[in-house]
Amino acid sequence: MFRTAPAVFFAPRTIVITTFVSVIYLLLSVWLVGFKTDQLVLIAIFNGLYYSSAVTRKFITGFSIFIVYWIIFDYMKAFPNYLFRGVHIESLYNAEKALFGISTATGSVTPNEFFQQHHFMAGDLLSGIFYLCWVPVPLLFASFLFFKDRALFLRFALAFFIVNMIGFVVYYIYPAAPPWYVQEHQFNFIASTPGNTGGLKRFDELVGAPVFQSLYAKGSNVFAAMPSLHSSYPVIVLYYGLKGRYRYASSMFAVIMAGIWCAAVYTSHHYVLDVLAGICCAVTGIFLVQRMITGTGWFSRFFNSYLQKII
Repeated sequence: MFRTAPAVFFAPRTIVITTFVSVIYLLLSVWLVGFKTDQLVLIAIFNGLYYSSAVTRKFITGFSIFIVYWIIFDYMKAFPNYLFRGVHIESLYNAEKALFGISTATGSVTPNEFFQQHHFMAGDLLSGIFYLCWVPVPLLFASFLFFKDRALFLRFALAFFIVNMIGFVVYYIYPAAPPWYVQEHQFNFIASTPGNTGGLKRFDELVGAPVFQSLYAKGSNVFAAMPSLHSSYPVIVLYYGLKGRYRYASSMFAVIMAGIWCAAVYTSHHYVLDVLAGICCAVTGIFLVQRMITGTGWFSRFFNSYLQKII
């Protein structure tokens, strides 16, 4: 005879808490950034995975760190950084040219301006491919780690979160325009400037689809070029790939990292200075997480407590 699986019951307190969090998230989102169907999708995914099985519940609990990051990123639309400090446009451009300027027959130009004048099809195609790896690679690697090594997964997820928080703080301390902004608007500050694909427009034209056009239309803030978090993410992935001793994957991560760094400059989305700042953010965030986890303070206790919830 077949035995039926035992029913799974959830404590009323658990149901109340998850429902309350979902409702508060939806109401707060509508108030700050307006209603979007993405919000309902996120609520459905979270609750669906949380109540489906023990494994999916642990999975979504672990990935809640990434969800919190995404929510904060989305809410930044309600608090544009240029409202708090002046945007650095000309000063950053001049610093880039002074440090990394390329001499040409018509004078010194920034690396972005050089590649704007000397782009080529292979570069346009590869830049788009590497830039598309920005978020999928960290999330896929995190998913792999969740099933392979939960402790390393949690270290990776916390480092990802901390690095982003450092980057967000710098966005508000030092609002900065990207290179494409100078190419489009010179040194004039225009608060309502929408997102722009920059040199990635050439990738969209090559593939015949508005891939990056649709992505950059949802950008939180144009004046958040410094630091380049595009450049931070692959550093985090490579570090934990090496820490987990995934040699072949780490070789691929290193190629993707170099590709994203080059693409950021080639497509005029970031200055070399932005890329270097992004690398510094990644190194700082990783160092803080590794240091705090091995300590005896609150962060170490939080890490161990959270780890128990997803093991």
